[in-house]
Amino acid sequence: MSGAPGATIFDVQRFSIHDGPGIRTVVFFKGCGLACEWCQNPEAMSSGPELAYYPDRCIEGCTRCLGVCEDDALAPRREGRIDFARCTHCGACVERCPSSALRLVGQRWSAGELLVEVCKDRPFFDSSGGGLTLSGGEPALQSAFLGEFLPMAKNAGLHVAVETAGAYAFELIEPLLRWVDLWLFDLKVADAALHARYTGRKNDEILGNLGRLLELEQTVEVRMPVVPGRNTDAENVARTAELLGRLGVPSLQLLPYNHLWEAKLPRLGSERVALGLRPPSEEFYEQLSADFARHGLQARV
Repeated sequence: MSGAPGATIFDVQRFSIHDGPGIRTVVFFKGCGLACEWCQNPEAMSSGPELAYYPDRCIEGCTRCLGVCEDDALAPRREGRIDFARCTHCGACVERCPSSALRLVGQRWSAGELLVEVCKDRPFFDSSGGGLTLSGGEPALQSAFLGEFLPMAKNAGLHVAVETAGAYAFELIEPLLRWVDLWLFDLKVADAALHARYTGRKNDEILGNLGRLLELEQTVEVRMPVVPGRNTDAENVARTAELLGRLGVPSLQLLPYNHLWEAKLPRLGSERVALGLRPPSEEFYEQLSADFARHGLQARV
């Protein structure tokens, strides 16, 4: 359709079993309204395509990429090949790289292209009760695209789930509600000041959006990304349980901490600091679930 909005997507992940019921195909959108210091997908923070460099794939002595960079952002060495301060992420060097050491993260998709790609997995959806999950980043920030794509997905018979952090004006998602079967809504930290410290933004709008979805009788599953030392203390457990109790939410899904995002930072030239945390033990999660249970909230991993 001429003039129809496209979306910037950085991955289409198949055979997921942790992002909604059944076997899912997860579409990852670029751009986010938060800047969580533990973000599992740092390549999703920026809304536009960006260059990533994998030095272990780079062929020693190869200089094929150097001649096409108009910004003088590439150096003839394997380590530190990209000057990210100069790079404009145009992607010209990616086309010249013979080993995929250079990769442009994020491509534009039309609604029709994405639907065709997702529907390749329909046999797995039908056999497992699965479907499509939109993730990111924050899918809601590309709501104009979703306004075109979601009716197509539902008319194709797909179950649609949306993973969201809720950091946007509710008007972005209000026209989409009829097309979404399940909202996977992440809460990070209950205290507004700490939320701002760890994510760059207070949580009043987020909590307001969660309340609106519940008031409108949307199907919502509330989740908490577990980050040891950030949101696992007794005070946050108590305040989160109190908050969800007021909203009538009886349960909380705990999303286990994964430290593998830290390896992505140097590939993107990111200035973010690795936390150096390692995944907690099974006993840690059992204790955390018990802590929530003491406040009347069922928490499960």
